[in-house]
This record gives sequence, C-alpha cells and structure tokens, in this order.
Amino acid sequence: MKLLIVDDEELTRTGVISSLDWSSLGIDEVIQADDGVHGLETAKLYKPEIILCDVRMPRMDGITMLERLEKFLPDSVAIFMSGYSDKEYLKAAIKLKAVNYIEKPFSLSEMEDAIREAKELYQQKVHSRRGETLHSMETASRLALQLTLPYVTNNQTIADLTSELGITMNNNTYFTAFIVKTDLFLDANVPSMADFCQDFLDFLAPFRTKCIYLEKKMQYLVYFLFSQEAPSSHQIHAAGEFLCNHFEKYGRYTIAVGDTVYGLPKAYQTYTSAVILLQSGYFFPENSLLTSESLENIPNVQTNVFADTPAGSFADILSRQDADGANKFLGTLYQTFFKNHRFLQNPVKDLYYKLFLCLEDARHQQKIAGSGNVESIAETIDDCFTFPELHQTLVDKTSEFFRKTETSSQENPTIFLIKDYISQNYMHETLSVKDISEHVFLSTSYVCTFFKSETGQTLNQYLTEYRMEKAKQLLKDARFKISDISSRVGYSDGNYFGKSFKKYSGFSPSEYRERNTQ
Repeated sequence: MKLLIVDDEELTRTGVISSLDWSSLGIDEVIQADDGVHGLETAKLYKPEIILCDVRMPRMDGITMLERLEKFLPDSVAIFMSGYSDKEYLKAAIKLKAVNYIEKPFSLSEMEDAIREAKELYQQKVHSRRGETLHSMETASRLALQLTLPYVTNNQTIADLTSELGITMNNNTYFTAFIVKTDLFLDANVPSMADFCQDFLDFLAPFRTKCIYLEKKMQYLVYFLFSQEAPSSHQIHAAGEFLCNHFEKYGRYTIAVGDTVYGLPKAYQTYTSAVILLQSGYFFPENSLLTSESLENIPNVQTNVFADTPAGSFADILSRQDADGANKFLGTLYQTFFKNHRFLQNPVKDLYYKLFLCLEDARHQQKIAGSGNVESIAETIDDCFTFPELHQTLVDKTSEFFRKTETSSQENPTIFLIKDYISQNYMHETLSVKDISEHVFLSTSYVCTFFKSETGQTLNQYLTEYRMEKAKQLLKDARFKISDISSRVGYSDGNYFGKSFKKYSGFSPSEYRERNTQ
C-alpha cells in the first residue's frame, strides 16, 4: 500500500518517515506534501490507500482536503493528526469516517496501531465496494443483453433493470452500439473487462454519456452508449478510438459501430446494424474501426466469382505447375474480396476450403508429403481472424507447394505414403510403427529397415522431428496454450512433451515461445 503524509511542518513529516518500520506495516511507498493544496494534487497523482493528515494547515485544512478527496478516492482511509483538542474538528473527522484522530505529540506505538487499523478498514471498504460493483456490473450486463433483443418482447424487464440500476432509458434516449470482435480472451493475462468499463465510463463522462456492456461467446464485447443528447460524429469517433487504443494492447480486434438511434424501442436497431457491419469487417485488415460512413466511399467490385468455378481453375493451374498463373489467380481473388462488403463470410470461407483441398489433391499427385488433413484445413480457416489473414495463409501454402515441386527429387512412392500418413495422423498419441506398416502393406521390421535406408532416419526419429516442428509453429502463435499444443502434436503428458521439446530444440516450450513471439 501507499501512504501519504500531509503536514505543513517538515520536522513532523521527516520524523514520522524516519521513525517507523514501514515494510513491517505493509506500506511499500510513503509520499509527502506540505499543505492541503499540494496534498490534494499528490493524492490525485499517486492514489494512496492511507492518508496521514494534519488538521490545521495553510491554504487548505485537512478536513476540506479530505472532503474533496473522497469524491475520487472513496476507499482511502484518513488518520488525522492535530496538536489542538478542537471538538469541532473532531466532529468533522468523525463525519468523514476517519479511522483515528491522533493528538500531537503522539507515540510511535499509537501511530503504528492507527496505521494497522487503517489498513484493515481499507481492505473492508474495497471488499464491500467490489461486491457492490460486481452486482451492479452483472445487472448492467443483463440489461445490455435485453437491448440486443426486440423491445416488444422485454420492455418490462428493461424497466425493472433500469430502475434497479438507477439509470434513465426512455423514448428521449439516444443509443449507439459498439461491437468488438477480439481474441484477447485466449490470453489469461488480460485485465478485467469490468475495470476497463469503468475507465471507459470515466472517458465518456464529459460527453454526458453512459455505457453498459455485455460479453458474448468468448469473442465479442457489446457496448451500448446512451445519453439524453444526440452524440456528435466527433464523440462517436472519439469513443471508437478509445476502444481501439485499449484493445490493440492485448491482441487483434475488429470494432463495428452501429447507427445511432433515438428512443428505447429502437435500441435493438443500433445493435443489429453493428452486427451487419461486423460481418463486413471480416474482409478488412485486423484492428479496423468500421462505421457505415467508412464503407460508403469504398467501391463494390462487380464480379460473378461464385457463378464461375474458381476451384476448378485453381486445380488446373496447380496440375500444370503454373506458378505465375497461380499468383495471378490469387491476386484477382484478393482484389475481389478485400474490403468488399457485398459478401458474407461463410460462402467465402467455403470457397477457400475448396481451394485448400485443391492444394492437397495437387500435393498427392506430385507425391509431396503434406502438412495436415481435412480437419486441419477447417481448423486453419477457423483460426484466421480476418480474410486478409486467410488469404495470406493460402498464398503461403501455394508458395510452399511450388517450392517443393521444384526442389524435391522424385521420392520413393512408399516413402511418400509413409510421410503422408504421418502428416495426417501425427496428432494421435497412439500412432505407432505398426499402424504405419499396415497402411503401406509391409511388415513392421521391413518398414523400419526400408525407411532408415532411404532417409537416413528411423521412423521414430522422423515422427518425433515432425511433431517438434509442428510444435514450433504453434508456439509462435500466442493464442495457443502450451498445454493445448502438447495434445495437438500427440502428447497427452505435458511434462513429457516439455522434456522432449527441450531435448530437440535446446529450449523449454515457454523459452522458445518467448524468443520467437513479438
């Protein structure tokens, strides 16, 4: 905790600071000020939990200072000091709920007891306030959920919740919904959203605007801004920028701003307009702030891409090993969808799924060992936060395909089948040499001997290396927990995975992640 000493007598301040063992009292930092005005400024800057304050000081007395401090540091606890037995000051101190009133000259034991008592009272106040805040936030979240539904179905529920919260929402209220799509919930170190909401409320206060929010499906945050005055476009943009500045600290996001509506019955409409806008947000770069106005100046690319057969065209290009044709095809595809709000996510994802399958088929035709199976393709698509990320993944896979067709010598068909089988089953802990030998219709002993003579590695060495390289790729992505990566590469025992990874790479999984993530 931090303790602020406010006293106009320097000798008193230095005497108290030098005489007490602060660490034993649980005080980590002691700050000082020489009068009430400086005390007020210092308290705003450092936010001390305990304030040791003289009663009578020039410019601003201790009582006045504490009355003003209570507005923004309501949980701080005061201990008053005075050389005067003034009953009026004592009454004022009691009214301010000061934990103690110490008369000068005081003993060190008396001071220590007062500080310990102040610590206990502070912790009680914080615990009580957190309970009240949590209940209030839960109620506000229930209200925000009701605003995402048509008003005619829940008007009485909304009336009950607004009454409980003591806020005004009626036919004269303006509403604007902000929806944040984010992957920050995958990070356990992200601060509480309730704490951030309070910061957001403080930011909105000068605009005479309030906010309630709702967490949905572990990836979406819905904020309803409301006020009795029509918000200006500047205010809406400022609120959006505030959200952007917060979420960019923790991960990727897309923010969609709904159209401002007038009247409680229409609150649902600002939410639905933000939902529609967020669908378009998929086709924009990550960390974008989207409004309906921001899309007006973006021309629609007229195309009948779904009427054609792009997957067939791509398959033909790959079969001819036409790298230039593939680059041209992918470039046209990107221009078609990037920032094009005429399309919906799912049809585009389905198209890209077919294109990834084309790559898998071409890989088989060229006898190039692959990097996954059909399930991993679907997982790859789901893991892409935006269309640009999805497209870049396809570009990288295509480049890898052409690179391998140029550099790889004609591999023995049996070795190809073995490697391909491993690439599609490495995530299964039970994968064994027996499974592999049965897949290629050879005996276990012959497969081991044949693989070693053709590649210079044993089958187990190759399998372990393959799993470790996959683990390296996953560790570079902070969204995946190390425990999840272990199971993803075929290890149910996280400790064994950690030892195997360190033996292979020289680093523990956490050390490798720290060295290879930005």
